[in-house]
Amino acid sequence: MTPQSFPPAIFQSFDEKSDSRTVAPRLAALRQAMAKAGVDAFLIPRADAHRGESVPASEARLAYITGFTGSAGLAVIGAKKAGLFVDSRYTLQAPAQTDTKKVKVHEWLLAGIAPQVADYVPRGGTIAYDPWLHTPGEIRDLAGKLDGRARLVPGPNLVDAIWDDRPAPPVSTIEFLGHNRAGRTAPDKIAEIQQAIAGDHADAVVLTLPESICWLLNMRGHDVPNTPFVLGFAIVPKKGLPTLYLDKAKITGELKAALSGVAKVATSKTLPVALMRLGQAGKAVLVDPASAPEAIVTALKEAGAKLVEKRDPVLLPKSRKNPAELSGMREAHTLDGVALAKFLAWFDGAAPRGGLTEIGIVTALEAFRREEETCVDASFDTISGAGPNGAIVHYRVTDKTDRMLNAGELMLVDSGAQYLSGTTDITRTLSTGKPSEEERDRYTQVLKGMIAISMARFPKGTTGAQIDVLARQFLWQTGATYNHGTGHGVGAYLGVHEGPVGISPRYTTPLEVGNVISNEPGYYKTGAYGIRIENLITVVESAEFPGYLEFETLTLAPIDKRLIRKSLLSAAEREWLDAYHQRVWKEIGPLVKGKVQDWLKEATAAL
Repeated sequence: MTPQSFPPAIFQSFDEKSDSRTVAPRLAALRQAMAKAGVDAFLIPRADAHRGESVPASEARLAYITGFTGSAGLAVIGAKKAGLFVDSRYTLQAPAQTDTKKVKVHEWLLAGIAPQVADYVPRGGTIAYDPWLHTPGEIRDLAGKLDGRARLVPGPNLVDAIWDDRPAPPVSTIEFLGHNRAGRTAPDKIAEIQQAIAGDHADAVVLTLPESICWLLNMRGHDVPNTPFVLGFAIVPKKGLPTLYLDKAKITGELKAALSGVAKVATSKTLPVALMRLGQAGKAVLVDPASAPEAIVTALKEAGAKLVEKRDPVLLPKSRKNPAELSGMREAHTLDGVALAKFLAWFDGAAPRGGLTEIGIVTALEAFRREEETCVDASFDTISGAGPNGAIVHYRVTDKTDRMLNAGELMLVDSGAQYLSGTTDITRTLSTGKPSEEERDRYTQVLKGMIAISMARFPKGTTGAQIDVLARQFLWQTGATYNHGTGHGVGAYLGVHEGPVGISPRYTTPLEVGNVISNEPGYYKTGAYGIRIENLITVVESAEFPGYLEFETLTLAPIDKRLIRKSLLSAAEREWLDAYHQRVWKEIGPLVKGKVQDWLKEATAAL
C-alpha cells in the first residue's frame, strides 16, 4: 500500500494554523486597545477558564496574537516590545511560528510565571490580565516576583476586544457512560466527593476542570479537539444535588432527563449569582488555587464566603482507575495494538522504497486505527518527525513543514487514540536503514531507562518524582539528558494528559494502584534526530512483596530491535524485552493475518 492508498485524515488537519505576517498588525491593534484602557502591558496565557491542554478555537488567544500554537505558553505585550514564554518542548516551534522581529521568545521552566515579565512594562506601570484565565496562585506568584516594580490589574480581555472574527464557543453533543464503562454510578462518585468536602470542613466545592466534571457525572462531549470534554462549571454542595452550569445552547430536554435525580442544570450566566449566594450565606467553599480562575475566587471573597484552598477533590479518585476503567483501557490497548501492528508492518515495507512523507505516515496510521469503529478520535495530533524534525519534542507537521523521510534517518512517531473503551498514547522510534553508532548508543540508553521504569518496584507512598531518575540515569552517565517529564497521567476515555500523578520532578503525589501513566524517556539532537520510546503503564500491587507496588505495561506494540546495541543491555533488561515481545505476539498475533502476522512474529522474536 502506498501513502496514496489511504483515505484522507479526519482526526488531524495539516493546515498551517498560524501566519507570522499577522503578528505585527494584531500587536498594533492590541496596543491601541491597551492605550485606550490605560494599561502598559497585557498578559495572554495559553489557557481558558477550564485550564485545558486543548482549548476551543474561540479561546486560542495566544495563537491569535503571536502565531504560536503550542499547548503551553504565555505572552506579555508591552507598549513597545513583546515577549513569548514557552517551555523546553517549544523552543524550536515558537520562533518558527511567531514574528521574531516583533516578539522575543524566552525559554520558561514553568516555575510559576517568569519574572522577566517585568522587563516589558515601565517601573511603576500596570499589567492588565483577564481574571478568568489566571489562577490566584499564578497572580500571587507573579506579584511576588514583580516585587512592586509593576502593578497587576484585572479587567476585561483586550484580545477579545480586537478579535473581530472570533469563532463562536463550541456546542457539541453530550453522552453519558453506562456502568459497564464507568464502573461506578454518578451518585456514588458524588457521595464520595461530598464526604471529602465534609472532611475538608467545607460546605461546597466549585469545580472548573472539565475532566473532573465529566468523570464525576459520567459525561463526555466534543467541545475541544482530541479530548471528550464538556466545557462548563459545577458546584457540589456537602449535601444535596450538584448543579452543572453550561452554555444555554447545550441544555436540552434530553440532557435534563439524563441528569434527573443526579444533578441540576443551569446556564453559565447564572454562575455569578450562585457564587454570590454562597458568599452571602457565609458558606465555606473549597476551590483549587492551582486551577480555579481568579474571577471565581474573587467573587466568592467579595460576597463573604470562607475560602478553603485545597486541591480539586475529584483529581485523586479519578486518577485511581477502577476495574471497569482498567478493563476498558486494556481493551483499548489491544485494539490499538492491532492497528499499530498493521501500521508498523506497512511502514517497514514502504520505508525502504522511499517516497514517504511525515503527513503520509500520519494519514496511514490514522487509517489503520479507523478500521476499528470504536476509535472516535486521535488523543492528540500525531507527532510525525522525520530525521531532524524528530528532535522537535512537540512537532506538528503541516503542509508547509511536511518533510520526506530519507533512507537511513530515524523516524519518530508519537500518537494516540480515543477509543470508546479508553485512551492510548505510544511513541516508537523506527529504523529506515543502517543507524549510526551514536544513534544506536542513544537509542539503547533511552530503552534502558524505559525498561528501568517498567521493572521498578517501590514501597507504597513513593512518588513519581522519586523514581524519575531511574529513566534518566543511563543518559546522565554519558553527560546527556532530556528536558521533559518521563511520564504523565492518562485518563480513561478522557484527557491523554491528566494529574495529579506522573513521573517527573514536579509530581510529588504518591503513586497508587490504578494510576495510568506514560513511560517515555527520550533523547534529542537538534538538527539531527530525536529518540523517544513510550508505553503506558498502570500501578499494581506487588504479588511478591506486600506493601510494595510495581507497574503493568498496557501498550502492546513491538520496539524496534534493529536500533539496539545488545552489548549495552543487561541480562535482566534483555529478559524483560523478550518477555514483553512474547506478550505482544501472544495477545496481538492471533488478531492479525497474513503478511502483518508474519511481520509481527519476526518483530517480536527474541533479541
